[in-house]
Amino acid sequence: MKSWVFALAISVLPAFAQPQNLTINVGTPEGQLLQSIGQESDDAKKVALMEDFLSKYPKHEGASWVCGQLELSYLQQKQFDKALEAADKVYTGSPNDLDMGFNAIKAAEGKDDVEAIKKWAEQTSDVAKKVEAKPPADDNEKQLAQHAKEVGTYAEYAIYAALSKSRDMKMVAELGDALQTMSPKGQYMWLASERYLPSLGGKGCGEAAKLTAADSKNAEAFIFQADCSWRGQKADGVVSNANRALEALNSRGKVEGGNEGGKTAMANFYLGVGNAMQQRWGPADKALRAALPTVKGNGQLGGIALFNLGLANYQLGKQLGDKAKIREGLGYFEQSAAMKGSMQDQAARNVTIIKGELGVK
Repeated sequence: MKSWVFALAISVLPAFAQPQNLTINVGTPEGQLLQSIGQESDDAKKVALMEDFLSKYPKHEGASWVCGQLELSYLQQKQFDKALEAADKVYTGSPNDLDMGFNAIKAAEGKDDVEAIKKWAEQTSDVAKKVEAKPPADDNEKQLAQHAKEVGTYAEYAIYAALSKSRDMKMVAELGDALQTMSPKGQYMWLASERYLPSLGGKGCGEAAKLTAADSKNAEAFIFQADCSWRGQKADGVVSNANRALEALNSRGKVEGGNEGGKTAMANFYLGVGNAMQQRWGPADKALRAALPTVKGNGQLGGIALFNLGLANYQLGKQLGDKAKIREGLGYFEQSAAMKGSMQDQAARNVTIIKGELGVK
């Protein structure tokens, strides 16, 4: 099974040491300056020359190469604002801006500027898609297309990483929207869905449906849909979405840091309560037993899982005439009654009723 990883193992992308596909006319002042930049070995002097060139010739065909060199120098010196300023000066959205865009994302991450991360991740993703969309004519173009794919993947990761750290729900929603536009399928959309969908408020259920329609592997969105159906008292939707979440988790590649075990437990929780809503006690018991070790300590969910386990085992015991099964149901109700939450009072009442039936105190 394929295993997904979090991010590319690259910190910055080097600019070319010499201008690519650029003829330098040393008979002009700008050509002489370009030649001096290419020949200068002292970093401080080279930076000064590049700054001078961009201030004088920002529209020159060599400006993009100079900007890439300058941006990299600033980035290595952790002068993140200057790196972003350099990138802004010459960005055109052309394939030539691929590495410049990547380094701009790194600069934005370096200064922890979420707005800048979003801006440059979106722009760099667009450039990467342009490169990937062009049929490669030779091995060099094949390598470039692969490189573009890797850079585009990092752009997606950058959006996800910013989203996962943000405590501003409005920004979480904006970043999630951006990621969905960039790439509605794949590991970063899966991982982002857990925080993105709740940040949308009343629009979350509809957006979850869009995500699962686009990607049958988005287990997180299926789990969110199962919750939507549960709150809407739609048992069929709870069961179907929980089952599809389990199918997705079992068939897709493992994601580093994806907490598949916890998500499998949540899918089983919804599968269990959905079956209990339909009075399908055997499937409810099986799914809730699988969920219980994880959800038991999860506040209200633990009490609900225990209550429904109590109900399933009590009903199975009654159907089979199995007092041991009824006593097992009683035990689950007792645990639910001991937990604060929406099911606590009813669980306590059920304990009293079942004890009366069994003739125990």
